[in-house]
Amino acid sequence: MPGVPGKGGPVPKRSSERAGHRTKAEQPDKVVVPVAFQVPPASEGWAEEARRWYESLAESGQSRYFEPSDWAYAQLLARLLSDQLGKARPSSEMMKAVLTAMNDLGTTEGARRRLRIEVERPASDAGDPGAELIILDGMG
Repeated sequence: MPGVPGKGGPVPKRSSERAGHRTKAEQPDKVVVPVAFQVPPASEGWAEEARRWYESLAESGQSRYFEPSDWAYAQLLARLLSDQLGKARPSSEMMKAVLTAMNDLGTTEGARRRLRIEVERPASDAGDPGAELIILDGMG
């Protein structure tokens, strides 16, 4: 949806690809991270792909801002994904809905850019889970 941050429109460029200077509105916000939350475990009954997706969330930079409700949402999505993957003929409409809902959690780079979130990993170790998270404002 045009004009609504995080919905629709082209994928914004990474901050390193943008030309010129940043206005004050484009500077990263400082966010106080809440007290650590115990991530609920993946269900052993889920399909392997659904379990891998769910477990990867805990290693993803944006998940440091997840609330318990986000993890409950992710569990629901993993269960729905698992159910669809277990069918001989998965529902294309249900898969579309699940994949769209996954974007609400910022699980793809395009989704994170639309939400003005960039995860930058150190160049020396791209697998480091201690990635820096930058929240970009300036959604106007």
